[in-house]
Amino acid sequence: MSMHQRRLDMKNGCVDLSHGAGGRAMAQLIAGLFHEAFGNEWLARGNDQSAFDVAAGRMVMTTDGYVVSPLFFPGGNIGSLAVHGTVNDIAMAGARPLYLSASFIIEEGFAFSDLKRIADAMGEAAREAGIAIITGDTKVVERGKADGVFISTAGVGVLPDGFDLSADKARPGDRVLLSGSLGDHGVAIMSRRQNLTFDTEIISDSASLHGLVADMVAAGGAGIRLMRDPTRGGVAATMNEIAQQSNLGFRLQEEAIPVKPAVAAACELLGLDPLHVANEGKLVAVVAPELAGAVLAAMRAHPLGRDAADIGEAVADDHRFVQMATSFGGGRIVDWLSGEQLPRIC
Repeated sequence: MSMHQRRLDMKNGCVDLSHGAGGRAMAQLIAGLFHEAFGNEWLARGNDQSAFDVAAGRMVMTTDGYVVSPLFFPGGNIGSLAVHGTVNDIAMAGARPLYLSASFIIEEGFAFSDLKRIADAMGEAAREAGIAIITGDTKVVERGKADGVFISTAGVGVLPDGFDLSADKARPGDRVLLSGSLGDHGVAIMSRRQNLTFDTEIISDSASLHGLVADMVAAGGAGIRLMRDPTRGGVAATMNEIAQQSNLGFRLQEEAIPVKPAVAAACELLGLDPLHVANEGKLVAVVAPELAGAVLAAMRAHPLGRDAADIGEAVADDHRFVQMATSFGGGRIVDWLSGEQLPRIC
């Protein structure tokens, strides 16, 4: 930063329209806040793009947008969520994430202190994941034209040759593995939005899953048919999507699905089904039955999969129903449309 530029007032200052106008104020914002939070050799060059080396293999690319409200929640904020969500989209292909881009749309009047918290959380999440945010963009809009800040990301990763996860590889008899308890993220968001308090604080499960995925791939290899992160619409929407794409049905065992007591109580209070609530640090995998035990053991050995469970199986079903069975012989059809009316949580 040039010596004649004043430092940003991180305690009392806020974003104004000049910070998106392409001049000195914008350069000051980018250098004094984003570069400090994300700092790496690519950003330091100050270009509008970044060139990078990649390992041998196929490339994986994803893009996503984050408009979460509230911006800060127990266990994270929109910044860490943007990194985790993008990394996980890459990881669900079995790929190793490499680089991210980030685009910010910031509302005029947004406090520098809050923007710094978000950027710092993004930088920390990226470093923990072993990746770099190497390019980005900043826009400022008038008051009332954005909900504080919106973040769009793109991510790239590398996938070994010959490894290909796809729903059409699923077969009857395959096991459905879930990496941990449901609903933590969605309930953490909704409880903060509704100013609800519980005896036990509910913390978002937001996390980068590529390390867990790497251990699963090492244990199961080509026996892993597909993986998905059950974000919007939760496990219900995810399993119905897989059923439609695989032309199979799925029979899940309700008692096998882990849900923390505090989350179950909150869902009952809010009139929600944990199956339809978003998660940001969990995954669902469909695995060949002969390798399911090894993959499940690898999941449970990883900190992000210690509560992993085998929750059901794929079945031949021309109707592609997802059925929830109970130990009492009853059951219900998990309607893949019924989660669409939930409030926005991710």
